[in-house]
Amino acid sequence: MSRADAIARAQEYFDSGTFKSDLARRVAIATESQNPERVGELARYVESEMKPALEALGFRCRVMRHAKARGPFLYAERSEGEELPTVLGYGHGDVIRGLEAGWHAGLSPWQLVERDGCYWGRGVVDNKGQHTINLAALAAVLAVRGRLGFNAKWLIEMGEETGSAGLREICAENRDLFAADVLIASDGPRMAGDRATLSLGCRGAYPIDLTITAREGGHHSGNWGGLLSNPAIQLAHALASIAGPTGQVRIPDWVPKEIPDSVRRVLAECEIVSGPGDPQIDPAWGEPGLTAAEKVYVWFTFEVLAAPAIRRTRSTRCRRARGRAARCAPWSASIPMKSCRRCAVTSTARDFPWWKSPRRATRCSARRVQIPIIRGCVGLPRRSRAA
Repeated sequence: MSRADAIARAQEYFDSGTFKSDLARRVAIATESQNPERVGELARYVESEMKPALEALGFRCRVMRHAKARGPFLYAERSEGEELPTVLGYGHGDVIRGLEAGWHAGLSPWQLVERDGCYWGRGVVDNKGQHTINLAALAAVLAVRGRLGFNAKWLIEMGEETGSAGLREICAENRDLFAADVLIASDGPRMAGDRATLSLGCRGAYPIDLTITAREGGHHSGNWGGLLSNPAIQLAHALASIAGPTGQVRIPDWVPKEIPDSVRRVLAECEIVSGPGDPQIDPAWGEPGLTAAEKVYVWFTFEVLAAPAIRRTRSTRCRRARGRAARCAPWSASIPMKSCRRCAVTSTARDFPWWKSPRRATRCSARRVQIPIIRGCVGLPRRSRAA
């Protein structure tokens, strides 16, 4: 039996409609981790869907919980020999809120629909589709030769969309359990819809809520304007001190001193393009002199995730206005933001000192296992490009 036989088996899995039916069944489980009323669905996805699927492939499964996490964690292991390398796979079964009212006619977050060559449904590409594909690949190899040729472990969490609460602790408390030679985490974008992407690095993010509360209550701008500090204006200037008018980060210590030549050579072949339905790239945005790939995979970016939220009081002289303060001096303003550093394929902790920070993004906390990370996105056949 050859590699080609295994690939043919995987293609049959798709062509027969089995992939679609498996994915549809998983999409139908409304695993909204942001919705407290869906706690039971988080457990159902693990217990009734993923645990049996992994056990059918010869994995021994263990459902784990942590006090910080709303949903469970599923650990699975298939051992073929102590002398063989070990691969740890990662996926998450939770999704963001379904927001049913926002879907186009004929579409639903909890029903898989094929339309115009795309699969539509909540979790199709984040992340139920990815780990469904990866498990199918393992099944194809096992069906052809009866063994994988390596030891395999899986970790599926149910709280990624709410910050992965408890993931860091689960990994730290069970360090030996998750020990592996490589981690494959299929939870990220492809550079292009028709090109598979394999990244040898993991990005980290640090969320920031910047809030200024000057005083209690609102005051009429006609009487007090020019005398009272304005939190919205102060926030605008704070943001302007961090990033320039074209998004360039202005704080030297936040950006790398240089990009290694070895990284530039690798990224020279990586072309970032906008596909159907994607926004058009703004070439003048971000750090000057960098290619699109260098901006995405190497450099630091500072993002404002929402416009200022200005709280105002109700009164006849101090009106509430949507999106701006009308004749009213605001007393408080708040902006959620996120700073994000991306590691290029050859980056190291020495190159980017932020990587050694104990407070990097929770989703990267599995890195504490101290194993190499591969982030890969395996594309579906073009005719089934996921939505």
